[in-house]
Amino acid sequence: MSSPETKKLEDLENRIATVRGKHAPIPAKQEHHTMANMAWRMVIELVAGIAIGFGVGYGLDWLFGTLPIFLILFIGVGLAAGIRTMMRTAEEVQKMHMAQASEEEES
Repeated sequence: MSSPETKKLEDLENRIATVRGKHAPIPAKQEHHTMANMAWRMVIELVAGIAIGFGVGYGLDWLFGTLPIFLILFIGVGLAAGIRTMMRTAEEVQKMHMAQASEEEES
């Protein structure tokens, strides 16, 4: 190719890049939705722990005929397991935020 043709192609590429930049969609921030998803995840983890504890406790009480003992015990165990799982999720969120903050500082 000769020099004038190369110059024309470069000018055309620059104009195309400029037009694409003006009409490019603006990426939406997903942080709000991500945080809402994490909050729901934590609530579900807590409720699931309590529900599983209730089910196991009620089943054992029905099996042995001692209605309130195992029910109360396993609801407490389910609550503790749900809280522990929620704390693990909170640590995960904290690590994610710290990684994002360090990436922003490096930029």
